[in-house]
Amino acid sequence: MGGHKFRRQVSIENYVVDFCCLDLKLIIEVDGSGHLHPKQQKKDKERTKDLEKWGYSIIRFFNNEIDENLNEVLEIISHKCGELDI
Repeated sequence: MGGHKFRRQVSIENYVVDFCCLDLKLIIEVDGSGHLHPKQQKKDKERTKDLEKWGYSIIRFFNNEIDENLNEVLEIISHKCGELDI
């Protein structure tokens, strides 16, 4: 991703995110099917709202997207890194 370092399982306030590039304030979340349930979607919305309030950008992928389209997922992340790399 253009030389940017992503760390796994990063604590931000009261949340733990899947992957984060602290330099770009970019979070990558990888979700399983449990995130399709309405209660979890509500929690995810609140979490995203908080993280964005603190200046983070979030990209979410489902596990199957990564399994089936890894190159596309990496391209999306790379493009977002380019946008944020000022």
